[in-house]
Amino acid sequence: MKKLELHWQIMIGMVLGLLFGFGMAQVVWGKQFILDWIGPFGSIFVNLLKLIAVPLILASLIKGISDLKDISKFRNIGLRTIGIYIFTTVIAITIGLVLVNVIKPGEGISEETIAKLSETYANDSNVQGKIAEATNQKEGGPLRFLVDMVPDNAIAALGNNKLMLQVIFFTIFMGISMLLVGEKRSKPLKKFFDSLNDVVLKMVDLIMLAAPVAVFALLSQVVVTADDPEILQKLLSYAGVVVLGLVLMIVFYCTVVSIYTKKNPIWFLKQMSPAQLLAFSTSSSAATLPVTMERVEEHIGVDKEVSSFVLPVGATINMDGTSLYQAVAAVFIMQVLWPEGLTFSNQLYIVLTALLASIGSAAVPGAGMVMLVIVLEAIGFPPDLYPVALALIFAVDRPLDMCRTVVNVTGDATVAMVVAKSVDKLHDPKPKNWDDNYDKVK
Repeated sequence: MKKLELHWQIMIGMVLGLLFGFGMAQVVWGKQFILDWIGPFGSIFVNLLKLIAVPLILASLIKGISDLKDISKFRNIGLRTIGIYIFTTVIAITIGLVLVNVIKPGEGISEETIAKLSETYANDSNVQGKIAEATNQKEGGPLRFLVDMVPDNAIAALGNNKLMLQVIFFTIFMGISMLLVGEKRSKPLKKFFDSLNDVVLKMVDLIMLAAPVAVFALLSQVVVTADDPEILQKLLSYAGVVVLGLVLMIVFYCTVVSIYTKKNPIWFLKQMSPAQLLAFSTSSSAATLPVTMERVEEHIGVDKEVSSFVLPVGATINMDGTSLYQAVAAVFIMQVLWPEGLTFSNQLYIVLTALLASIGSAAVPGAGMVMLVIVLEAIGFPPDLYPVALALIFAVDRPLDMCRTVVNVTGDATVAMVVAKSVDKLHDPKPKNWDDNYDKVK
């Protein structure tokens, strides 16, 4: 009997998780049962992915740079990567602005709904926390993200998943230095990182064996902790605009893959589906990064010297789905609370600010809300309305966060393919299984 492919196993786990969550939500003790006995398995899975994220970036990026043997090649890859990421982010923001201005979801929200949302969420600790965090980021100055990119302690940076840009900076610095000392003197260190890279990728394979069970746990927990269904229904028009924009971004990626890389877009989506489904379940492109790298390298055929740079950088600065969401959310909030602010110049500010904010955003759940406050501040949105503004979209933020993370991960993979094709580093895939060497050691 043929073994069921991983993406189908994960999809079955997702469906069963949703059904189980809805069923348990109907009984009094159901929510607590899932939080106590089911949810921890999802948390363990996400922790395992986070556990190997930094070692994978360190090993993979150093291996990729040291394999180049030419700094000019790395410069070409770096410049193309940053340029394409900026281009796709601008496309995402533009799609969001066009849709929200044409469909105008804010015009269907009643005063009663606004009042109920404000009463429910305006004083919520999460909402207040997002506002405070955004204020701290803004007070840091326009070049703060550059300062934050350079660590003062490499060990501390390697020990904190939130400092991914610092890890990337340190790793690139080390990789380039290895090239400059020469192949002979850097050979022992290179052999160590080559071996570490192979071991960490095998760890990804082993962790993915638990993915179907993990997404079952994660989604059942999402269902029982969901907000008021009545409020969700009233915000359906806004959520629908965001989801439509995200779907159009997927179509855009598939078009780029088909035209430029000459690959079948259906094949591309199939190869990326395990990473996409995990991105949906975890709402974190950083947690999904090890799986994204494994799928892009082994199942799509992007050389490690490209993927090892493009994907970690993308997980940190490429937030196409989040940027699109910000554009829609900002205009939606203005349509409801501040219609006089809907000027053309303000919408241009949204494009620029959302682009810059995405560079410094953390690749973790909820980062989009912090970025949204920064965008609203840039266009002069009344500060006293911030709690109400965030309350307006807070109820549907988690499901939309899950959807936009899928787009973020898909965008990273697309750019990796485009960059690899442009430097002739896209080859036939060579997938590996967790048990390739099992017969020799069992």
